[in-house]
Formats: sequence, structure tokens, C-alpha cells
Amino acid sequence: MFEALAQPTLSSLLKPMRIGAITIDTPLTLAPMAGQTNHAFRSLCREISGDDCGLVCTELLSSMAMQHKGTRNRTLERFDWHERESPFAVQLFGSDPAIMAEAARIVADHGADIVDINMGCWVPKIAKGGTGAGAALLRDVCTAVAVVEAVVNAVDVPVTVKVRSGWDAANPTAVEFARAAEGVGAQAIAVHARFAEQGFTGVADWSMIGAVKDAVRHIPIIGNGDVSNGDDARRMLEQTGCDAVMIGRAALGNPFVFRQIAHELHTGERLPEPTSQQLAAAALRQARLTIETTRMGERQAIFELRGQLVKYFAAMPDAKRIRYSIISAETLAQLETLLEPIALN
Repeated sequence: MFEALAQPTLSSLLKPMRIGAITIDTPLTLAPMAGQTNHAFRSLCREISGDDCGLVCTELLSSMAMQHKGTRNRTLERFDWHERESPFAVQLFGSDPAIMAEAARIVADHGADIVDINMGCWVPKIAKGGTGAGAALLRDVCTAVAVVEAVVNAVDVPVTVKVRSGWDAANPTAVEFARAAEGVGAQAIAVHARFAEQGFTGVADWSMIGAVKDAVRHIPIIGNGDVSNGDDARRMLEQTGCDAVMIGRAALGNPFVFRQIAHELHTGERLPEPTSQQLAAAALRQARLTIETTRMGERQAIFELRGQLVKYFAAMPDAKRIRYSIISAETLAQLETLLEPIALN
């Protein structure tokens, strides 16, 4: 166990945060992650960590896909949120202000508490494809701000934005954008403290989070990047002055992370790591939740699920055999046969 830290009072680091009229009691949030943060995983994080996971966000949804008959139904399959998840955000990506505004109206009509705009995704399909969306918008701050303004004017729910530090080190546009986005009505900004061209390489430079926090006047700033435990979260909050911490990759295969971080920030003590049995039980619960709640067929849902479940077992003995069995599974029954003995061991 760690000794309680003397400064500042640890519990004071986790102050409730307001996004518009919505109060986030514990400012630890689940990052939106494509192919990962579906309803089952979001629900599991809340089941395990309760209020310690203060805000969750959907996978990113294409605004353009909602406009075309050929892709609309497939996109609607991703409308997997429920009122009981509140507070939650629905994330959209796109670069056309009018199309983004219409998509925002659609998800707000379907119950979104918050509309979040993706300006952080760096993968070529999003950022360098025909849409020029995601983090590519940070190369054109005028268009990026126009997108935010159109979405703000289209809906009555709060609008937030997730950004990178900029597209590359030669163009650190996050500060300029944040100041302008606040001016047109954005209610919070999450900053992943890497440039888009870095992907997930290198070390996050948290000084950009602090610079964005200093640049805005009234809205909360959420820090993101290289936080995997309570000590990381404490240092980010203290060094940057940010209002909340967003957890992404550290939650994959470990939905206990929000409870671990909150406990450490409240008490100064680190909880034991989850056991192999607890991790297997969580993986099994995620698999069952997925099949209970998905709008996809079981086989398609299992194919997507396999990549999520292998993360639970990366550090376990016999991980290679377990991984092979998971990626070979095609039904929930097969996953149950594999996971139940580990969970009950």
C-alpha cells in the first residue's frame, strides 16, 4: 500500500464537474473507443465501478452514414444507449457542418444526454479519407469551429469536443481551437495530449492540457493520455489543473480501473490488482451483456467481441492458449465453456 499523500487533500482532486446542466459527480470518464465502448462494455464499467465511472461515451458514429439509405441501418445498429446509462455522451464524426448538425439532431432525438464531436481520431479511414474528419479538422480551425457552432445550434443538449494537441508538432492548434469552440458554445473539451501524427506512440505531453485549461474561461477541460492508475491521475490533475480525467486504453481488459483510481485518490492507498478469477468473470459478464443487448446477430457480435475479450488475459499464465480459444469462438456457449472454469477456479 502507498502512504497517504500529504498534498493536496486527495479527495479534493475529484470534485464534481458540470457540463452544461449535467453534473458529473466523479470526474473520471470513459473515453470513446471505436470497436470497444459499446453498450455492454460501458455497462460493465458502471456495474463494477458504480459512480466512480462518472461519464461514459459511445463509439464514434459517422454523421455521413446517417444520411444515406445504404448505410443508415447499419449505423442505427450502433444506437445502443439506454436512459439508465445517464449521464452519457454520443460521439459523432464528420466535417460538413450541416450534416453534423442533422446527425446531432438525430442522436439527441434518440435520447443522447451529450453530443460529443470527434476531432481526435487519427486513423486514415477517418482523418485522411474523403471526409477529412476527426483530428484532420485541427488543420483547419475555421472549419472545425463551424462544425461545433452548427451542432450547438442544432440541439438543446450540451455539446462537447474531443481533440488532440494538433495535427502535428508544427501545428499545435488545440489552444486556438478550444478558445474559439468555447466562444460558439462548446460546453467541455477533452484533450488527448498527443499530436494526431503520433497515434499512440511516444509520451503524452500533458502541458498542452494545462495550456488549453488556461485558454478557456468557463468550461471544464478533461485530460486524456497515459493515465492507467491513481498516481497518474493525481499527477495529471495537479500538473494541468484539468477538471476531469478520461481513461481509454487502460480500461480495456480492466473495467476495474475507475474504482482503483477513485479509491487511490480518496485514500492514498492502491487497491490490489484484480485476480485472474475476477478478470475472467468480468470478461464472461461482458460477453453475456453483449449478446443480451446487441442488435447484431450472435455470430457478428461474437466476432467483434473476441478482440475485446483477449485483453483480459494478456498477463495471465497460459495466455496464448486462452487467446487462441477466444479468437476461435463463434458462439456465446463456446465462450462460456472457456471462461466459466477460469472465473470459478
